[in-house]
Amino acid sequence: MTAGVFSFSAPAKLNLMLHVVGRRADGYHELQTVFQLIDLCDRIELRLRDDGVISRSRGPAGVPEQADLVVRAARALQQATGTKHGADIAIKKCIPMGGGLGGGSSDAATTLRGLNALWGTALSSAQIAAIGVKLGADVPVFLAGRSAWAEGVGEKLAPVSLGGDSWYLVLFPGVSVPTAAVFQAAELTRNSPPTTMRGFLETGGRNDCEAVVRARFPAVAEALDWLARHAPARLTGTGSCVFAKFSRVEDAERIAARVPDVWRAFVARGLDESPLLEELDRWGVAKR
Repeated sequence: MTAGVFSFSAPAKLNLMLHVVGRRADGYHELQTVFQLIDLCDRIELRLRDDGVISRSRGPAGVPEQADLVVRAARALQQATGTKHGADIAIKKCIPMGGGLGGGSSDAATTLRGLNALWGTALSSAQIAAIGVKLGADVPVFLAGRSAWAEGVGEKLAPVSLGGDSWYLVLFPGVSVPTAAVFQAAELTRNSPPTTMRGFLETGGRNDCEAVVRARFPAVAEALDWLARHAPARLTGTGSCVFAKFSRVEDAERIAARVPDVWRAFVARGLDESPLLEELDRWGVAKR
């Protein structure tokens, strides 16, 4: 790590299930989902500044600096705390954009957690979460840093241990699926019967968005069908990434080697806890 630069992980997530159980008066949907963190990670590098300037030296292709969630997160934290500090932020992207893996939300969460510690602004977890949820519905789970059962719009979290070594083969079919368009679709199921974590463990649940995405994005349907010939396949979030679970890394890697070249394939291990939590402790900034 370069002197003066702190580097932190921003892990991806999978939605092992996604039930849409209702629609609220404000237009948002009531969800039930299981967030599984995986060890496919972006890296966020933070260099502190004393002049209050927040800048992004490296970020995702095609995303203007002012629109980047990490910049918005840093400025939201700065505004909420009144700190005079600033930061230079660099992002090393590994998580595909528009794939339903939560990369942008995870990057924002890591930026919030990292700068809250490095700036010494000392906001509580609840105060940081209140900032994070305004940036995106997936930000709170990454702030909490643990795989979780989630309800509401995804902000009501109960940590879960999904147990054992789980490996996932994740396919990115090369298209970006706009979340808003899926949730606005007239044909989306919005009245799934509520379930429980026990119900999920017994049945495996489903993804209510899958039928909509299949119909509107043929590339995603093709990836789902291909993967389903090798293992039970599912869409994560609103996609476009699809995944299958394996108990042995060798099995996931064997199928990954057969993935057509037109798609990107990732083999990732399931995590109960984000590596970010250990990193904050390691660099001695968790309680600053």
